Formats: sequence, C-alpha cells, structure tokens
Amino acid sequence: MSSFWKAGLAGVAIVGGVVAVTAFAVAQMAPGHHGMHGQMMHGQMMGGQQGMHGGMGAQGMHGGMGAQGMMAQRAGLTGQPTMAGQDAFGTIQEIVQVLEADPATDWSKVNIAALREHLIDMSEVTLHAVATERPLENGIEIAVTGEGRTLTAIKRMVPAHVRELAGLGWNAKTEDLPNGVNLIVTSADSAQVTKLKALGFMGVMVQGGHHQPHHLAMAKGAWNMH
Repeated sequence: MSSFWKAGLAGVAIVGGVVAVTAFAVAQMAPGHHGMHGQMMHGQMMGGQQGMHGGMGAQGMHGGMGAQGMMAQRAGLTGQPTMAGQDAFGTIQEIVQVLEADPATDWSKVNIAALREHLIDMSEVTLHAVATERPLENGIEIAVTGEGRTLTAIKRMVPAHVRELAGLGWNAKTEDLPNGVNLIVTSADSAQVTKLKALGFMGVMVQGGHHQPHHLAMAKGAWNMH
C-alpha cells in the first residue's frame, strides 16, 4: 500500500464507521485505480469530513442535495415511495388522515366528495380560466372567463374570495360577465397598488391563509363550498 493511501486511511478513520468502511474499500483498489476514481473517492471522503465538522449545513451529510434528492433518499431507506402522485389526491389523503387521527371526528357529517369538487374548482380556475388583466390607476381589473366546468368554478370561487381580500385591507368586488366574472381590486396605498399589479390574478387568488383550514372544515361538513 502506498504512503498516500496509508495517510488517507488514517485521516479518514476518525470520521466514523461508515466513512472508515468506505476508506477500507478504497484501500483495496488496485494501484492502477489511483487516477480519477481515487481522486473522486478522496473528494467524497473529504466532503464527508467537512460535513461532520461543519454541522449539518447545505454541504453536510447530504452533500448539498435538494429536497427531491432527500425525499428520494428517504424513499430508498424505507423501501416505499413518499409522494401521492397527484396533488388533489395527496390533499384528500392528508385530510382523511387528519380526520382519522381525531377521535372527535363525526363521520356522519364528513363530506369528502364536497372537498373533491372544491379541489376540481381550484384546478379549473388555476389552470384553465382565462385572466385578462387591465391596470387601473389605483389597482387592477381582471376579466376571468371560461366555459363549461371552468365557468362553474369561476362563478363559485372568485366572488367568494372577495371576502378574504377585504380582510387584507384591499377594496375588492366582482361583476358578473356572460362567460365569467370581472374582479376589481383597488387600494388607496400606492405601494399596495404596485403589489396588486405585480401579483396579478393568481397572486391575488392565493392571498390569505384560509385555504387549508377551509379544506378541513369542508371535509368535516362544517363549511359550504366556494
């Protein structure tokens, strides 16, 4: 064994069992593998040392991997996938788990079908509605239009959201259109006017923190759809 590998093995041994085993495996490599593969393994071991000594930061034990990489790693450890596969399916699954964990849940009132219809509304408005925005001196005017199921969703969701916008301090109202709704949101504050114009239709629609509690209440049968 060359002096380089002896020194490398001694230096890595302090990190712990996992890295020590890796170093042992590297030490068994034939001398002809001391090129690129040796450099790569040495870099990985040194990165592991930095992560252990520097704390679990972005370059810690996960080597700076993103959320998807970490989730994939967890899936590999458990042998089971973690993603529901579809956002509305995952939302309903989460709500059902919350209801099942609550001993006070009154299953005679639970209405998962209503929650599903609402999630369809959200998908139609988000992905299929046409939003034609017109800047105003003190805000924005948005003609939100669609056909069929999309139109039904627009009529239910957009006027109901006006109450949430009013609670945030904006002046909001809707006007019926033959194929949708005209949404007008204004403010006397010039900074808020600038913000409204930057947010646009969907930025305005996601305002407020009522969506998650609303979904749970709807599933419990305690809140009408919008």
